Amino acid sequence: MQRLKLITNDPWLTPYGGVIERRYMHAAAKEAEFTDGGRSTLSDFASGYLYFGLHRTSGGWVLREWAPNATAVYLTGTFNGWHKSEDFRLCRQENGNWEITLPADVLHHEDLYKLIVEWDGGSGERIPAWCRRVVQDAHTKIFSAQVWEPPAPYIFTHKTFKPDVSPLLIYECHIGMATEDETIGTYEAFRTQVLPRIAGNGYNAIQIMAIQEHPYYGSFGYHVSNFFAASSRFGTPDELKHLVDDAHGMGIAVIMDIVHSHSVKNEVEGLGRFDGTPYQYFHTGGRREHRQWDSLCFDYGKNEVLHFLLSNCKFWLDEYRFDGFRFDGVTSMLYLSHGMGEAFTNYDDYYNGRQDDDAIAYLTLANKLIHEINPRAVTIAEEVSGMPGLAATYKDGGYGFDYRMAMNIPDFWIKTLKEKKDEDWLPSAVWWETTNRRADEKTISYAESHDQALVGDKTIIFRLIDACMYWHMQINDPNITVDRGIALHKMIRLVTATTINGGYLNFMGNEFGHPEWIDFPREGNGWSYKYARRQWHLVDDVNLKYRYLGDFDRAMISLIHSVKNFQTSSLQKVWDHDGDQALAYMRHDLLFVFNFNPHRSFTDYGFLTPAGKYRVALNTDDPRFGGFGLTDDSVEHATHYDPLFENEGKEWLKLYLPARTALVLKRI
Repeated sequence: MQRLKLITNDPWLTPYGGVIERRYMHAAAKEAEFTDGGRSTLSDFASGYLYFGLHRTSGGWVLREWAPNATAVYLTGTFNGWHKSEDFRLCRQENGNWEITLPADVLHHEDLYKLIVEWDGGSGERIPAWCRRVVQDAHTKIFSAQVWEPPAPYIFTHKTFKPDVSPLLIYECHIGMATEDETIGTYEAFRTQVLPRIAGNGYNAIQIMAIQEHPYYGSFGYHVSNFFAASSRFGTPDELKHLVDDAHGMGIAVIMDIVHSHSVKNEVEGLGRFDGTPYQYFHTGGRREHRQWDSLCFDYGKNEVLHFLLSNCKFWLDEYRFDGFRFDGVTSMLYLSHGMGEAFTNYDDYYNGRQDDDAIAYLTLANKLIHEINPRAVTIAEEVSGMPGLAATYKDGGYGFDYRMAMNIPDFWIKTLKEKKDEDWLPSAVWWETTNRRADEKTISYAESHDQALVGDKTIIFRLIDACMYWHMQINDPNITVDRGIALHKMIRLVTATTINGGYLNFMGNEFGHPEWIDFPREGNGWSYKYARRQWHLVDDVNLKYRYLGDFDRAMISLIHSVKNFQTSSLQKVWDHDGDQALAYMRHDLLFVFNFNPHRSFTDYGFLTPAGKYRVALNTDDPRFGGFGLTDDSVEHATHYDPLFENEGKEWLKLYLPARTALVLKRI
């Protein structure tokens, strides 16, 4: 075969060409197997949700499930008093499938149901693996599947929505904790109260966490039990569809945080021992359990598992019109060690035989499928090891993600804030970390996500201000710690968001410095919702300094929108000086200048830029954003001629740079 572009683009990959090509051929062989050598499509193969599960038919109802080890399967529910009855016994079909057909008047909208699965030596209640609706009884806390066939199902009104990826500006959010009240938020509240905020702030995408049903709320949605069911904690399927539809009407893409890296251990609610065996969907032996996550690991070598997961991808695109996925825990999928204890210091670590080629084939096929269904869909990999090719196209030898999370950037900011004095911040290190990426792969840059906001960690604003946040956030209360924190919070976000090569992400509330951490209700906090919510009133209060950060974030996002295809515009470093703690770079006709120095302001600080006049477009020291207003932003700045650089079209630009300030100037 012709040498793949992934290898030719990076000569350092040449010694590993055989492994890369073998993985490519493994995915190609699986695709050929699933598509009958190309006579059908991956989308045809990934339509299991149209066959399995409960469906209303012209003659009544049909329910099908895959349980190869079962000896008998019964349907039970509110419609028959939860009894095990021969009238509701499923018939065994080929390939371990089971089926029952029922008259139309047996089941009704909102009826509850489960399966009783029997096997040699045992039996148990099970929620169907392919069910689309699961609810929890408020009193008994027991989960059951629910018939969801409303008489007037939701009809989408925005049917031709196309995500805007120029660039992708993502607002990461969680429906349940998006409420001000100490309770669980709803799809409806988010749609009517939070979506308008996000649109007003200029973000063009939301990344929603915890959509797939999960039995433990405190898992943040990462211990999934029912992969085809939208979490009923937040409302109904129709309300989620309405949310997606309204987001599209506001120009906002809706990306789902999808969890295919592992599954909850639960047996009644989840897939654990669904047919009595521990290995129906999962690995056998030591590979079955993910010990760090206390969960079960899918066996991506089984065609039935691939059918289940690929169908799951298509289902959310088709049924709910999501615009793509952020795949969680990709590192865990790629490596037999789940990435635990691995150093990832050189290319040998990616091609040493300790990778799961079946998982790599699944991720490759998932990306092919998603883009086959919707060529404009967005796929993002949450991956920390730096595996080459993750966000390269399949035809080039990659795994087909559109973006990978730049997980080095938040780690860098945390390490800097924890370990370095302000005087030791190095602009050269800031530039390296925010721009260090493979040339052929797009990334999503971010200063912090939900990970940094969890109990046990600290958000950037909390690391900067800490306890002063409780006492000195009133606008008429000067405080040196708060002033420093607000200044650096803006600068950290500005340099992170404006050095992107793909997109930028913010977790909800962090843009205005939301106080405290995220702590879901649990026994250790008395099952309190106090820290599992967002206090929107803080940014709305004109008497508090949170609004300064919120207003700055809005202005920053607007600035990025002002340049067409900002993320692909040439990014050129103009100047950096670690001694002065100064950094300057250009994109398009915008010049970004940072003075990280905590003490020294510079007068007539000069560096070479394209000749012309420059006008201030954004200033972190603007009083509107909680700054001191030490510069006159109405003044135009003209470059000064130097014959030595005449042939380069460059001249000297000299600026006043206040300490701990960043300026964005637009070339006129």
